[in-house]
Amino acid sequence: MDEFLAGIEQLAIVRGLKASFVPYPIVNALHIMSIGALLTSIWLMDLRILGAFRSLPYAAFIALLRRTAFTAFTGALVTGSLLFSVRAREYAAMPIFLTKMTLILLAGANFLTFMHRARGGDGPAGGTVTILAVLSLVLWTSVLFAGRFIGFLN
Repeated sequence: MDEFLAGIEQLAIVRGLKASFVPYPIVNALHIMSIGALLTSIWLMDLRILGAFRSLPYAAFIALLRRTAFTAFTGALVTGSLLFSVRAREYAAMPIFLTKMTLILLAGANFLTFMHRARGGDGPAGGTVTILAVLSLVLWTSVLFAGRFIGFLN
C-alpha cells in the first residue's frame, strides 16, 4: 500500500501541485467552498425534512438542495483527492483521516437509505426519515470536525 500511495505522490499533476505557489491554495480554497456549500445544503435540506421552512414547497426545496449537495460533494471529492495526493502516505496513516473517510461513507449510506425511504408532501417527515435527517446532521457535522482536526493532529 505504501508503494501505491508513494506512486500517487509522484504523479505529474501532484508534483505540479506541490511545486507551484498558486494552484495548491486555489485547490484548498475550492475544497473549503465545496464543503461550505455541501454542509449548508445538507443542513437546510435536513431541517426542512424535520419541519423547518414550511412556507417553502417541500418537494422543490428538497430537489434543489439535493442537486446542490451532489454538485458540492463532487467538488469536495475532486479537490479533496488532490489535497490528499500531495501527502497521501502521511494522511493514510492518520487515524483522524481514516475516521473522516469512515464518516463520509456512513453519511453516504445514510443518504442512500434516505433516498429509498423519503416521501413527498409538504408536511414534516416522520419515523425513519426523521431519524435519518437527524443522523445526517450529526454525520456531516462530524465529517467537518474530523477534517479540521487533520490539520491540527499531524
